Amino acid sequence: MKYAFFLGCTVPVRAQNYELSARRVAEKLGIELVDIPEFRCCGYPIKSVNFRGHLVMSAINLALAEKQGLNITTLCNACSVTMIEANEELKEHPEFLEEVNRELSKFGLEYKGTVNVKHFARVLYEDYGLDKLKEHITRPLEGYRFAAHYGCHFIRPSSVYAEFDDPQYPVSLDRLVEVTGAEAVDYPEKQLCCGGGILGIKEDVALALSNKKLGIVKEKNADGMISICPFCSIMYEGNQKKIEKIYEKEYGIPVLYYTQILGLAMGFSSEEMGLKLNRIKPRALMEAFSNG
Repeated sequence: MKYAFFLGCTVPVRAQNYELSARRVAEKLGIELVDIPEFRCCGYPIKSVNFRGHLVMSAINLALAEKQGLNITTLCNACSVTMIEANEELKEHPEFLEEVNRELSKFGLEYKGTVNVKHFARVLYEDYGLDKLKEHITRPLEGYRFAAHYGCHFIRPSSVYAEFDDPQYPVSLDRLVEVTGAEAVDYPEKQLCCGGGILGIKEDVALALSNKKLGIVKEKNADGMISICPFCSIMYEGNQKKIEKIYEKEYGIPVLYYTQILGLAMGFSSEEMGLKLNRIKPRALMEAFSNG
């Protein structure tokens, strides 16, 4: 299994623990992640104001991967949906592809439409498979309870994701959590947005959305929230102290990337999974899975 590894803009700067854990987990599973230094922004930030510009930005990455003969895997929900939707537009509308390729020619590139894009969590769930993942679990996280947060762009819009999971009642990330030996906490609001999409223009509303879910997870007595998107983690973890201050709450809820708990269950230490880089320290896990 071999993929072009698309990190996007946020992961290298604000989620090094995500990248670290994903790389180590992938290596142990025999999944080869190929770095393409020329990769650039997926185009998400300008999609709403410059649709053609976003198509070109996505197409540059698609063409770079195609040049290597590889499909793309990502760690970010927004990067995934942006390039997946752009890919669909280019494949379904030859006139768009022709126009975009005129721009790509300026960079010595051409896109023929042969690449697919898939989030790394979906690679684990579909391409690698739950049964095969279970074979690598050496230290099940029994006794731990985690609330999965899917994020808006992991399963929606369902049309471009081939409806691999139910957008209203998703189960894929819960099943991945259960593979680690931990309990996946069920709660009806799991599909709600983190608020990150409007943080720049309506911070109060964005933080209110995050606060609502943090309150629900707190009521469920979960040991942490599981994220697969760096910006969702920024909302729930990076802004958690601010939310506590605004709403006069005390949450202290660790927000872990799925690859971190999977790696712990596979035998990696908390240091190897970058738990020290988490802003809200998952101290129980750090003590239980420490090298020392």
